[in-house]
Amino acid sequence: MIISRTPYRLSFFGGGTDYPGWYKKNGGQVLSTTIDKHLYITCRYLPPFFEHQLRLVYSKIEACQDSDELSHPSTREVLKFMNIKNGLEIHYDGDLPGRSGLGSSSAFTVGLLNALYAYVDQGVSPKRLMQESINIEQNIIKETVGSQDQANAAYGGFNKISFKENDEIIVEPISLPQSRIEALDNNIMLFYTGIMRTAEKVAASYVNNIHNKENILFSMNDMVDEAINILGNGNLDDFGLLLNETWKLKRTLSSIVSNSTVNEIYSKALSSGALGGKLSGAGGGGFLQLYVPIDNQSSVKRALSNLLHVPFNFEPNGSQIIFNDPNKKNDKQINSSKITRPSFTELKDIK
Repeated sequence: MIISRTPYRLSFFGGGTDYPGWYKKNGGQVLSTTIDKHLYITCRYLPPFFEHQLRLVYSKIEACQDSDELSHPSTREVLKFMNIKNGLEIHYDGDLPGRSGLGSSSAFTVGLLNALYAYVDQGVSPKRLMQESINIEQNIIKETVGSQDQANAAYGGFNKISFKENDEIIVEPISLPQSRIEALDNNIMLFYTGIMRTAEKVAASYVNNIHNKENILFSMNDMVDEAINILGNGNLDDFGLLLNETWKLKRTLSSIVSNSTVNEIYSKALSSGALGGKLSGAGGGGFLQLYVPIDNQSSVKRALSNLLHVPFNFEPNGSQIIFNDPNKKNDKQINSSKITRPSFTELKDIK
């Protein structure tokens, strides 16, 4: 049995400039961090004693004979990419819900790739995990997704991630005193709005004509450097005020980035002591991240008492293998090709 653990992420500045349709012409950059909430993928060899030869357990359960039959696109294409067709059982568990703006889809792809490389006894670097998961999501599945989530999930940590016109992606850890990082960590609050949305749908509302939004995207790109300067030399509260500015810009990208419910929640937070914030991810719903000075946090909690507050800390690690059963090779010594599988009817007749 193999278990991978992959972190979710918070994106602060530059989101939108990480779409290849933008950065391959203009470059892009984001400032983001992974957090200590994780997604877990469990893989185990499936003994040849079942009617099915492949089983996937997530919000649904799929049992079939071949990876081509799976309806879950990421699992199907990752298994095909790894040339694994069957003889496997996969379980997904997450600390936080999917479709909530914390990069869960890409964390799943990265975590599954990492687990399967361990399953076939191959080492894999964060760079390779990032590149291959981007290729699977953008080029094979053809989802409207950016490239920051895969980088965050693979590398982990608090980083500036740069996207170059030549398709190169550079992950640079933010070098700050630990006390400064902890102060920022303590001033960021996370609330779940309860609004489920598909990031691809929200992103598609502005990505398809993203070059018509170039003034907005260039401004959001520049805020990454401004935020880093604040972290290094400025008043930390200015980081929160800048979050408010980037959220104002982001809402102009599309009419579905925000909505009346989110706007009302955000206004309550600001009037209760938050300095700024934004919906995490493409927008539309999911998690609201807020910069709130510690002295104001009780007031904000009261104002948003109808929402779920999720305490967290920054996470320095990317996707990791946290369990690798040394006996898995012994399981694989059973040669399934030499076993005649009884039919389901025959199995029922066994007393």
